[in-house]
Amino acid sequence: MDDDPWVRNLVRGYLERAGFAVTVAATGEEALAEFRARPPDLIVLDLMLPEMDGLEVAREIRRSSAVPIIMLTARSTEEDRVLGLELGADDYVVKPFSARELEARVRAVFRRAESGSSERRVVEAAGIRMDVERREAWVDGKAVELTALEFDLLAFLVQHPGRAFTRLELLDAVRGPASTSFERAIDSHIKRLRKKIEPVPDSPTRIVTVYGVGYKLATETGDAIP
Repeated sequence: MDDDPWVRNLVRGYLERAGFAVTVAATGEEALAEFRARPPDLIVLDLMLPEMDGLEVAREIRRSSAVPIIMLTARSTEEDRVLGLELGADDYVVKPFSARELEARVRAVFRRAESGSSERRVVEAAGIRMDVERREAWVDGKAVELTALEFDLLAFLVQHPGRAFTRLELLDAVRGPASTSFERAIDSHIKRLRKKIEPVPDSPTRIVTVYGVGYKLATETGDAIP
């Protein structure tokens, strides 16, 4: 989804040659219409779309779907990246980019969405139960819908309850050690996860902050540090 026909044709042609079926849209409204008519397995979304920008499109999609989203944009400031991630983007590619890089990002997101890396098929801790093979999660017995990266991040924490991880360690766990993502991205994903799994997101009792380190999944009430 990009307003520049050259970029749309480049991305479409390259991804189709790589074996993907691709549908394109030139505006935010067209993007939402395509999404509703033919829900895709993954969305590559430009932030600078006419009529309705990419952030608004992502916000609308996230009201009803956890489909993986890769943000594609010329904006390179940390604030723009964080805002996109807070809206539920699974990855962020800054223009100019190579077609091979975009293909690699697409395949990486699909791998996260389709396969789990857990040591067990079902993991459970702190009132959270996750079936990694089926990509399903429940909190206090209630199903929750997570994006691919949110699922992998939570599954990793649930498999290591009580252990504190740095932001970089969490990024390595869910994206691999070759990830070029900046560490603050983890804060955005943790914020979104807390909105989905915490009774009071602003006073978290499950995913808690370990000052000077990063985050951990609390196993006891005494672990809970907002």
